Amino acid sequence: MPYRIAKSFVVESGHMLSKHPGACRFPHGHSRTVEIVLVADTLDDRDMVVDFKAIKQALAPFLDRFDHSMAINSEDPQAAHLQTAYGDRIVRFDHVDPTSEVMAQHIFAYARDTLRNLALHGPSDARYPLRPAVRVERVRVTETATSWAEYWE
Repeated sequence: MPYRIAKSFVVESGHMLSKHPGACRFPHGHSRTVEIVLVADTLDDRDMVVDFKAIKQALAPFLDRFDHSMAINSEDPQAAHLQTAYGDRIVRFDHVDPTSEVMAQHIFAYARDTLRNLALHGPSDARYPLRPAVRVERVRVTETATSWAEYWE
């Protein structure tokens, strides 16, 4: 039976859902919790799945991109204007609305690929290694106190 751990990150982020029929098509924000669940069948030589610091070092820079930013569909009529006005604080999602479901899948793919790459090539801080045996099980993105979305493969 595998061991499971989770690391949570909090970001304050906005989004616009251009396909939404109601108020969510307008700019609005959320205090989001992003929870990354990792599993391994065995523990490392420190009796851990992986050190939480290793997860933070690997994923925080990517997740910080969402903090105090506005996520938009690349096809939104205001996309070009917003990108010009706010630069890197606009996070574009190609041809899809940045729903919590889409964000969970996007973060899952990044975490899976990044952790796999660091396990194969070594992290920048050798004190916090990653093993190929560690896998991303799921990503949960909480949108409000009562709503969340998950993605797993």
